[in-house]
Amino acid sequence: MSLSFQTNVTALVAETNLQVNSQFQSNTITQLTSGYRINNSGDDAGGLAVANGLRSSITELTQGVRNANDGTNTLQTIDGGLNNISNILDQLQSLATQSASGTFNGNRATLNSQFTTLLGEIDRQAANIGLASGGANNASISVYIGGGSTQANSQVTVDLSGSGNVVDSNGLGLDTHAVSPAATDTIDTAANALNAITDITAAVQTLGKVQGAVGTGENDLNYAISLAQSQITNDSASESSIRDANVAQEAANLTKSQVLEQSSVAALAQANSAPQALLKLLQ
Repeated sequence: MSLSFQTNVTALVAETNLQVNSQFQSNTITQLTSGYRINNSGDDAGGLAVANGLRSSITELTQGVRNANDGTNTLQTIDGGLNNISNILDQLQSLATQSASGTFNGNRATLNSQFTTLLGEIDRQAANIGLASGGANNASISVYIGGGSTQANSQVTVDLSGSGNVVDSNGLGLDTHAVSPAATDTIDTAANALNAITDITAAVQTLGKVQGAVGTGENDLNYAISLAQSQITNDSASESSIRDANVAQEAANLTKSQVLEQSSVAALAQANSAPQALLKLLQ
């Protein structure tokens, strides 16, 4: 390389390296202060696209877990109402059995009044949990959770639709022996009480099937929550490995970049002074 007053090639090289080292230090400080390895698209365009996809999945699953918890709460409310109705059926069975006995010497009208009141309470409870005829929960309930390969398997469906899931007195078949379609079973006579016992026994079986569907739905949602939480954890780990800065590595890089920048400044100063040495050739 020739020596020249006009062009100081050594200084140009030193200046270029100083800019590179300064940019290296700036990038390192940016990563350490932000906590992210990728702070703009230019840092890693491909990695950023993957990380954004993972973040979107995490957002979907996080809301999905909330949806599933809401669904579980709804089913638990329904389950509580069904347990109440089950207890009422036990009381109805007790009253009907008492009235059906030929040795009963009490007032059947009083028993029948209690019986009718309890039937009304079944209707009230069924309406409150949305499982009266046309009730809000007498339907196919779909809870979107996400994380599936298709929208179909990203949802948990609990089917409480149809007349088989209606748990008011009519839905439970507690009016099959009534004279009028609008009436319900009575226990005002021993014969009517015997009929009521048959209907109540069948109602217990019907109610059990509904309870089974609700219980299965609760279990399915709990399994779905567990899977979604696992997916959130794994997706978060994957996103972190792509997006987050390695603090230990970047701390080492910061020290390295500071040394390189300082040496570049010193080298540039030395390179700038080199042409002055040429003046001695003219003396």
